[in-house]
Amino acid sequence: MILEMKVPSPGESIKEVEIATWLVKDGDYVEKDQAIAEVDSDKATLELPAEASGIITLKAEEGDAVAVGAVVCHIDTAAAKPSGSAPAAAAPAAAPVAEAPKAAPAPAAPAAPAATYATGTPSPAAKKILDEKNIAPATVSGTGKGGRITKDDAVNAVPSMGTPTGGSRGVERTKLSMLRRKVAERLVSAKNETAMLTTFNEVNMTPINILRNEYKDAFKAKHGGIGLGYMSFFTKAVTRALELFPDVNSMMDGDHKIAFDFADISIAVSGPKGLMVPVVRNAENLTFRGIEAEIKRLALRARDGQITVDDMTGGTFTITNGGVFGSMLSTPIINPPQSGILGMHNIIERPIAVNGKVEIHPMMYIALSYDHRIIDGRESVGFLVAVKEALENPVELLCGGNPKKAFEL
Repeated sequence: MILEMKVPSPGESIKEVEIATWLVKDGDYVEKDQAIAEVDSDKATLELPAEASGIITLKAEEGDAVAVGAVVCHIDTAAAKPSGSAPAAAAPAAAPVAEAPKAAPAPAAPAAPAATYATGTPSPAAKKILDEKNIAPATVSGTGKGGRITKDDAVNAVPSMGTPTGGSRGVERTKLSMLRRKVAERLVSAKNETAMLTTFNEVNMTPINILRNEYKDAFKAKHGGIGLGYMSFFTKAVTRALELFPDVNSMMDGDHKIAFDFADISIAVSGPKGLMVPVVRNAENLTFRGIEAEIKRLALRARDGQITVDDMTGGTFTITNGGVFGSMLSTPIINPPQSGILGMHNIIERPIAVNGKVEIHPMMYIALSYDHRIIDGRESVGFLVAVKEALENPVELLCGGNPKKAFEL
């Protein structure tokens, strides 16, 4: 029986996918549920499992755009699993090697250089001078016998400005994945179709560092290895600020504003296929442990290529942490159709004025990019100040005055 395998729908709005990589070859025997291909949609990369065991015949090439529901391969379920496939695979390797030695005598030709010197060969003295000047011998015309480069040639040689001197100049052209093309399209759209502005502030991270240092070991021990990171503090600071400035937690829809009474926070994480933005649902109701556990779960799914469209759909606000890569300051781009995105950056010890005295503290720049069509300056600046206030007074504003209770210790 021949089974036709069709492209399943990765999500409601997705009409086609792209065959990113076939994980099997035409004619291979595959087992049921074995991953046979990676397919890209405009939202995620997903694995395509075999629907049955049998011999597979591929009906699409890597890079092909295939409509949802289209046939991409056949599986002959009546075919028996080959038993002697291993020896057969070894045979091709032996055959080419057997004939290879016959080509070996050809190198007898190198005896021809019994002439004097190949054109462009430098003398030992010339070679030393050219090496000091970082000049490739191939770029120098020799005046010696047979075109040999003499010492005088090397002394008089002048480096060619802008001319390569032997370094690699390879060029590779690869097609962007469907996911990457969609990301590019959305980023350009965000720049062109929103009135995007960015406002900045800085945060003294000393209070959070004190809290983390005091409770992180107990937190990790109590909650099964889940760490107490910065993201839970920032997420809780953001959900608090969104309650104070709800316009930042809204989005444009034509001539209408859509406001949300919940905070689904998109968290930008790095995966093997690039940047992914899975969503922490109802983050305003989660504890520190709940936020850290959910971020860890989503990050692992992104790392393992298991992120689904549903995981990344529907956020109301985004947090991105360029600091993990060493970024000091940036202007993050809005994740449409959202109206705001908070950028975190690296933590650097800097001198600041505290009560009239200069002190050194771990400082972080934070940036809020927002759509000015729907968010005014008062809301954007007020929101960022509210985030700063919560991060610099986490015991009272994020932990309700009781860190042990907030950390569920």
